[in-house]
Amino acid sequence: MNKNPIVICYDGSPGAARAIEAAATLLGPRRSVVVDVAPPITAAESVATISAVVPAAAFEQANTADASHVAAQGAQLARASGFDAEARAITGTPTWEAVIDVANELGAAAIVIGSRGLSGMREFFEGSLSHDVAEHAGRPVLIVPPPHDER
Repeated sequence: MNKNPIVICYDGSPGAARAIEAAATLLGPRRSVVVDVAPPITAAESVATISAVVPAAAFEQANTADASHVAAQGAQLARASGFDAEARAITGTPTWEAVIDVANELGAAAIVIGSRGLSGMREFFEGSLSHDVAEHAGRPVLIVPPPHDER
């Protein structure tokens, strides 16, 4: 087993679960860190922070707790697929940078991420986490596309 872990991005989506399955098939059993990245505060929450009643820290704590739950689900899926997996929830924006920071910290052998299969204008307006990670990672990135019938 390679001593350097892989980082698996997991957001609870079917595409993220598919990425875990593909990584297990292609990379075999090894140490992995399953990561879900939460924004410190969402756009909707930022409006509420204008009020003195709700502190911004409460939103960050809630978002981190949600990310912890999602990452734990992903780690469970990864273990069921043969990985020695641990869960890690982090907060950060932009998301791609937070993923790369974890990979750099761990000296990850690779980053695994699912793709929604966006292209053209949809990708331009909605953004592509997988493309941003691949562009900036400086290490191998396994991008697992959705099945053809889901595009």
